[in-house]
Amino acid sequence: MKTDYYYDQEFTRIDCLAPGEYEQCRFEHCDFFEKDLSKMQFIDCHFEHCNFSMARLNKTLFREAFFKHCKMLGLQFNTCEPFGLAVRFAHCQLGHSSFYQSKLRQTIFDHCNLSAVDFIEADLTQAVFSHCDLSQARFERSQLTQADFRTAQHYQINPNLNTLKKAKFSLDGVAGLLAEWDIVLES
Repeated sequence: MKTDYYYDQEFTRIDCLAPGEYEQCRFEHCDFFEKDLSKMQFIDCHFEHCNFSMARLNKTLFREAFFKHCKMLGLQFNTCEPFGLAVRFAHCQLGHSSFYQSKLRQTIFDHCNLSAVDFIEADLTQAVFSHCDLSQARFERSQLTQADFRTAQHYQINPNLNTLKKAKFSLDGVAGLLAEWDIVLES
């Protein structure tokens, strides 16, 4: 089956996409709510003010994709094409999404809402969680080596269940590492 190829194009206020490969394309104010984006390829694409909530991403390729001010609730990134997965998020709502077993090395999450996101068994080596809300996010058997949580908030990470070698945390955030033990901290 032949798929269409789109290069260096802008898409504004659309709500459906033709199956194909999109390279160096820009998407603004697009609504892909509950759309099937399976097997599509997005290479070096920029998405701004788009709604991807509940979209289907089976074997979808995101390589060097940047999302800014996007609503991305309930996405299953764990079903994306794993080879070459490289994404960056700024000011996005990613609540209730899943990155289960995803390789997200050096991924940047900047000012994102990551409430109830599944990071179980994800490789987040050198990932940055800058000013992110991680309320009820799940980390178990996650690779968090050199990850940066210094400005993140509301996380609870059990050091016994995750690899945290050289991960960075603020002193204020240390309570999120001790929550499992029900310790009372006072100043």
